[in-house]
Amino acid sequence: MSKSIFSLVFLALLIVACGGQPATEAPADSYPVPQQPEPLLDSGDEAYPPPYPVDAPVITFGTVYPAPEVGVQAFRIVPGESKIIYEVGEVFLNQDNAFKLAVGITTDVNGEILVDRENPQNSSIGVVSADISQFKSDNQRRDNAIRERFLQSAQYPIVEFSPQDIQGLPETYEQGQELTFQVSGDLTIRDVTKPVTFDVKMVGNGDTITGEATTTILMSDYGFGPISIAGILNTEDEVKVLFVFEAQP
Repeated sequence: MSKSIFSLVFLALLIVACGGQPATEAPADSYPVPQQPEPLLDSGDEAYPPPYPVDAPVITFGTVYPAPEVGVQAFRIVPGESKIIYEVGEVFLNQDNAFKLAVGITTDVNGEILVDRENPQNSSIGVVSADISQFKSDNQRRDNAIRERFLQSAQYPIVEFSPQDIQGLPETYEQGQELTFQVSGDLTIRDVTKPVTFDVKMVGNGDTITGEATTTILMSDYGFGPISIAGILNTEDEVKVLFVFEAQP
């Protein structure tokens, strides 16, 4: 009897386990479809903005020259191929007043020439600078004395010529024609600025301009001469300055 009751109970449990209602699926709207996130930026150019403000200044390095006007070609003075030369007379007191011409050279020169071949009178010259601490002559003792005591180019290494006016440029120009003209401007040495005028000869051949410019200055105008070393030598006050240049685009 007990076995029959147990069998009936077991059978009932089995029916409930296997024959009950199947599990119901959750309604479709029970799990909302995830919404696509809105794009941070619209498509197009604005999707990839520049990493800096549009109006931010552009940073460049090195010497920067403004763009020349239409029809004007810019030529840069070539350092190493160009040079500044000084010439000054020396009288050696300890050598029976022997006269000698002292000559010093630096090739560390920079500048710009703007050439308008269609209208040469619109041509111009930018600021020309040179490192005069690099002046070298045939005598190292002279070079050291000029650098440290007289010209003081160790303290004031850079001289600048700022052109203000050009006279004598022709109305027309032909390739290979030699031009002669004058350039007036301000020459700054040791933070002292004086007006000077250079006589210039210049020739353009293809993509190269060559020429030379000469002037004379007084050392006393710039506060460092004439040079006198007691019992040894005296220099003249007047110095010839020669600028030999080559310029290319």
